[in-house]
Amino acid sequence: MTLKKLTVLPTGTEILLPAGSPLTEVEYETPERLIPFGCRSGSCGACVIEVLEGSGHLGEPDPDELDFLEDLGRTGGSHRLACQCRLRGDATVRVADDI
Repeated sequence: MTLKKLTVLPTGTEILLPAGSPLTEVEYETPERLIPFGCRSGSCGACVIEVLEGSGHLGEPDPDELDFLEDLGRTGGSHRLACQCRLRGDATVRVADDI
């Protein structure tokens, strides 16, 4: 099993997850609530993250995710819904509300 590293800012917490894991697994790897997951289906916007490094390692956003991010005013390509991402390589993210 290959492990990939997700760094979550502003805390700088590093979490190792098996390659291909959904980012929702973060909840089970640390007692801290690093990413505020809500509905887990990409429709509430609670888990918006800004991808600082490794955007290509989180999978491609589908059109519905991109439309919803636009509705939230999070355009420009650096924002994602964490619940829709799978970690395929090392990445660094920051919870959008902490920006």
